Amino acid sequence: MPVATLLPFTATPSRKSASPTSFRLTEKFILLLVFSGFITLCFGAIFFLPDSSKLLSGVFFHSSSVESDTRTGTDSDSSIGMVDDKILAKIRKDHEKALIEAKETLQKRPDEIKGDIENEKANLGKNVLAKTGKGDSLPAIKYIQPPGATGHEPSDPDTREKRAKIKEMMKFAWEKYKQFAWGSNELRPVSKQSHSSNLFGNIQGATIVDALDTLYILEMYREFEEATEWVEKNLDFNVNGEVSVFEVNIRFVGGLLSAYYLSGKEVYRKKAVELGEKLLPAFKTPTGIPWALLNMKSGVGRNWPWASGGSSILAEYGTLHLEFMHLSRLSGNPVFAEKVMNIRRVLNRLDKPQGLYPNYLNPNSGHWGQHHVSVGGLGDSFYEYLLKAWLMSDKTDEEGRKLYYDALQAIETNLIRKSSGGLTYIAEWKGGLLEHKMGHLTCFAGGMFALGADGAPNDKTGHQMELAAEIARTCHESYARTGLKLGPEAFRFDGGVEAIATRQNEKYYILRPEVIETYMYMWRFTHDPKYREWGWEAVQALEQHCKVEGGYSGVRDVYSTRPNHDDVQQSFFLAETLKYLYLLFSEDDHLPFEHWVFNTEAHPLPIIRREKTDKPNPME
Repeated sequence: MPVATLLPFTATPSRKSASPTSFRLTEKFILLLVFSGFITLCFGAIFFLPDSSKLLSGVFFHSSSVESDTRTGTDSDSSIGMVDDKILAKIRKDHEKALIEAKETLQKRPDEIKGDIENEKANLGKNVLAKTGKGDSLPAIKYIQPPGATGHEPSDPDTREKRAKIKEMMKFAWEKYKQFAWGSNELRPVSKQSHSSNLFGNIQGATIVDALDTLYILEMYREFEEATEWVEKNLDFNVNGEVSVFEVNIRFVGGLLSAYYLSGKEVYRKKAVELGEKLLPAFKTPTGIPWALLNMKSGVGRNWPWASGGSSILAEYGTLHLEFMHLSRLSGNPVFAEKVMNIRRVLNRLDKPQGLYPNYLNPNSGHWGQHHVSVGGLGDSFYEYLLKAWLMSDKTDEEGRKLYYDALQAIETNLIRKSSGGLTYIAEWKGGLLEHKMGHLTCFAGGMFALGADGAPNDKTGHQMELAAEIARTCHESYARTGLKLGPEAFRFDGGVEAIATRQNEKYYILRPEVIETYMYMWRFTHDPKYREWGWEAVQALEQHCKVEGGYSGVRDVYSTRPNHDDVQQSFFLAETLKYLYLLFSEDDHLPFEHWVFNTEAHPLPIIRREKTDKPNPME
């Protein structure tokens, strides 16, 4: 489906002539001299010529009088000769101001004049940017809350009790963040102080923005309002610092968009569009494939130094589509959608080895980097967004659908294997050789397979659901086979081991949500009670081993008998892990899949419906 039929874009205005404030300083100086001479001449006419007041009226006011006559049909000739004393005073004041500005300009050094010119250019650029969507220039939209923002209480008392427990966990995590790290990005729950990684540069408040929709969904409205107040007063993107485009998009843009769609508060729409505009310079590459890192002040981008040959990463540039399509919806500016659709065009032109997408792509040459393929880290959410782009378009984005199922077929053929013990896993592919390792991040795929099963071609719905159930079982085993009953960062299927981490740097758990995410999807599609049982096991393990006095912490070794805490309460613990747990024990009418899709940070975004007239309605 062409982008133009999906989005309610307004026509881009043609370039207009510059306003007087945009003239260069030298031109302004000449105009000031001419203006001062002109006013001096007029004053001479006023004070020395006969009937000078009538002359003044004709020179300064005749045009407006004629226009007024055309509109009202009245005769105003009798008022032409009358000049108000206030108007004369204003003219004198403007004349004096013009002479002072001309004098100050003559007294400036050349370097000062050059600096003024640069400042004027910068200010002009800011004004143009502001007119593209920020603040009050956003188009008016009638807000209608999509269905299922809140759901019914579970009828089963045991389920109700467990859901209440998860809400209690959220309250604890939020209150401890508020107590020890309010306004900072994240919390150190052991040392009881703030924490910030280099992912967010100098942007603050990651936990607040990431948790907004969870607060609303859990009906923690008092906390939601205090978070809203912080966003209104303190969330600032005019900072000097380098950020991860991917992380800022999925956490901040995604969180703000969801908060808007759930609550209707205009501040969230404005902030989301403002941040989206700040990220646009990341796309200034020869191919339009964005940089991984962007300096928010200078607009200069680059890629991670460790990435293959200066490459962009599949999971990062491929995980912008959902948010950017909604940014175009809410701003009326097609540029966001155009950027992500261009990414598709670039990928469509490339040959895929064995039908697979390598994790590295050079944004300058448009060629793949080293042929490393993973459905876990570096690749995961790219595949998720192909499927969800189709679902979010109300199943009109047929290109997204085809790309997803073609990729899924290649993954099944080349990466999915079964261990001698009967566990299905998704290996990684490195230049044609398989590494029999599966990451915790890869465990999201069980939920993805289930979500996409209904649209699978060639009557493969049942097969996809079986595959989803097998992945869910494997990931549960990775939890069950540890001492703390929490899953490691990665686990292997070689050397006689199955679903166990064999390397020390793979044994940690940082409050990740992917296994819980798959449980939630599998419960929704099957209502098999084991998924709630497995989810409750995770709740008990989190309470026993990750809860500390100051919040919830990750652990360094899930195979130890006593946890060694890493002292970080990740923002995604509130955004994803606790949200997916809460929804696992909620009724299906709470954020139903026929009305919502979740971005890769678990921020719900409404499906974009089209009216019968083919005019898209972003809020239907």
